[in-house]
Amino acid sequence: MRSQTEYLWFKTPRRRDYINITPRVDEVLAGSGVKEGLCLVNAMHITASVYINDDEPGLLQDYDEWLETLAPHEPVKHYRHNFSEDNGDAHLKRQIMGREVVVAVTAGKLDLGPWEQIFYGEFDGRRKKRVLVKIIGE
Repeated sequence: MRSQTEYLWFKTPRRRDYINITPRVDEVLAGSGVKEGLCLVNAMHITASVYINDDEPGLLQDYDEWLETLAPHEPVKHYRHNFSEDNGDAHLKRQIMGREVVVAVTAGKLDLGPWEQIFYGEFDGRRKKRVLVKIIGE
């Protein structure tokens, strides 16, 4: 069995951002030599997310507005977590959007549905964070 581990690094200029990382995950997979197996993509920070959905600008805006409605950033005093930071909302947004995804690898390719793409969701940006890509298989 083969395995490949790589880290993708992000530092977004905005507090919230949504980045299609499918091409970067494809590159890691291509370098792994794995033809059949699994690919784990995991946000390694508690205020960021990895999820799968369509790469359509209207949907990304809908996500952002929906998440801001569910867990608005302000007023920051609304969150008990905000004793030394102002990111209580980011923790809740991450919980909703998820920590990781696992994608099957078939014939050396990510086995995604027709419109599926892998995204990094940032909810408390402006600092360096990482995403783990772990591929295992034959």
